[in-house]
Amino acid sequence: MIAELIDSDDLALLENGLVEKGIPNTYFVTEQMLFFMDMTLQCNEVINLTTITEPREFIRKHFLDALFCYGWQEIEAAERIVDVGTGAGIPGIPLAMAYPEKQFLLMDSLSKRIGFLQTAVDAMGLSNVSVMHMRAEDAGRNPKYREKYDLCVSRALAKLPVLSEYCLPLVRPGGYFYAYKTDNALGEIVDSETARKLLGAPGEVLVRAADAKASLYRHNIMVIKKELRTPETYPRKAGTPAKVPL
Repeated sequence: MIAELIDSDDLALLENGLVEKGIPNTYFVTEQMLFFMDMTLQCNEVINLTTITEPREFIRKHFLDALFCYGWQEIEAAERIVDVGTGAGIPGIPLAMAYPEKQFLLMDSLSKRIGFLQTAVDAMGLSNVSVMHMRAEDAGRNPKYREKYDLCVSRALAKLPVLSEYCLPLVRPGGYFYAYKTDNALGEIVDSETARKLLGAPGEVLVRAADAKASLYRHNIMVIKKELRTPETYPRKAGTPAKVPL
């Protein structure tokens, strides 16, 4: 197993990171994460899941980065969470491991990735995780998913004007959207103002920077509150948001 190659320093990095975030059942979650890393890196040889293939960087840039928001009031209050454009299952899978009492939907438009995630979820027995092969625009127009989630998370999928149209239609009024972004993306807040107003989130975007352990994380998280219902005209048909951003 690839995860067996992890050295003691890398293992300590993961364990200490979980402890510092206050995540319970540290030993069990650590074992789950190592198992998931092993599955991901093995499958990555066949399916393009991640460019991060060194265990230490996988821990830092996938697991600890995903858990940056652990303990924040919005995710603590959320019961139903959707991860849009989940890719290799980040941040959804680590968050689901840390929050076994919450329900997660992992959504991606690539069927091979969803096939891998279904296999991984079944193998790990993550009963609080569902996966779905669907474009975000189609999900946002489907009554089964539209405005049904307390929180949407998304990482490295698109610029904020486009990402807002993917994600905000899935969030109920009063819910939140966490956009994992780098410092270089702060200008997207201004660029997304029109989109956010049209989609029901006209308020201020809060940017929560990495904590004192900044070297462990790559992202800030933009916190966007959904205040109003999204008009029925949004999201537009699949492909349009990326081609013609609001």
